[in-house]
Amino acid sequence: MRNKSIVFGVLLIALAFVGLRSAQSDEAPHPVEVRPSTVKPFALPKQLDFAGEALPLSVADVREKLDREILVNSYWQSNNLLMLKRSSKYFPIIEPILAKNGVPDDFKYLALIESGLQNVVSPAGAAGYWQIMKSTGIENGLEINTEVDERYHIEKSTQVACDYLNEAYGRFGNWTLAAASYNMGMAGTARRLEEQGVGSYYDLLLNSETARYVYRIAAVKHIHENLADFGYVYHQDQGYSFPEMDTIFVNVEVADWISWAKTQGITYKTLRTYNPWIQSQQLSNSTNKAYQIWVPSK
Repeated sequence: MRNKSIVFGVLLIALAFVGLRSAQSDEAPHPVEVRPSTVKPFALPKQLDFAGEALPLSVADVREKLDREILVNSYWQSNNLLMLKRSSKYFPIIEPILAKNGVPDDFKYLALIESGLQNVVSPAGAAGYWQIMKSTGIENGLEINTEVDERYHIEKSTQVACDYLNEAYGRFGNWTLAAASYNMGMAGTARRLEEQGVGSYYDLLLNSETARYVYRIAAVKHIHENLADFGYVYHQDQGYSFPEMDTIFVNVEVADWISWAKTQGITYKTLRTYNPWIQSQQLSNSTNKAYQIWVPSK
């Protein structure tokens, strides 16, 4: 009886094994899925510049800081892919404004690391694609109130960023320090330079955020310009884009944007999606200012 039980048990195990093998063969994984994930450090570039200004990669501290940002950002794949997709949508708007103002094209990556090209608000209250503080926006001619906040206007906020960066460049004499000052302010940057008796961003001891700032911009630029080297498979036609747009000028009061949107054959959601600077359901417009409204073409 005992021998029969053993034989029966062995038979059950054998049948279970055959069944398992059969089930696995029906759902066999793709060869790529069974490969171990490759996690490795990347070779640093022999040379790298930001806005035409070379990073001093012969300095060990500079290499280490750049290496950190390349590793952190290259392995944040989901964020990188989203930034690439949004870049296809917004860089064509940003790039001509930078060029018109004589600001190096690399500064588009500053907007990318500031907001991910999203209309977000920082804990300190900086808002929009370029993360502009309310006081800075108002000082530079942006309308910011409960009904309108032009920090969320891609063209107008980019112009304000250009004005700031050109002023900073005039003050510090190079684009690297202009970029650093975008993070910590011109006064703060000038104070640190004077206190420490140096003239270069790479020689400054700074707070942790500003100390990483230019390295992060340079690293994201390097990754996005050399995607294949970091294992990314991305095609430009996979990016986001705007639909064909019509521009409608509004220079009167709007009692209800929801009703106004319906007269244009669009929803209130569509209106706010493409005109995120609209912050309220109505527009007082006592000065009869002309606002440009983007509406998808019919």
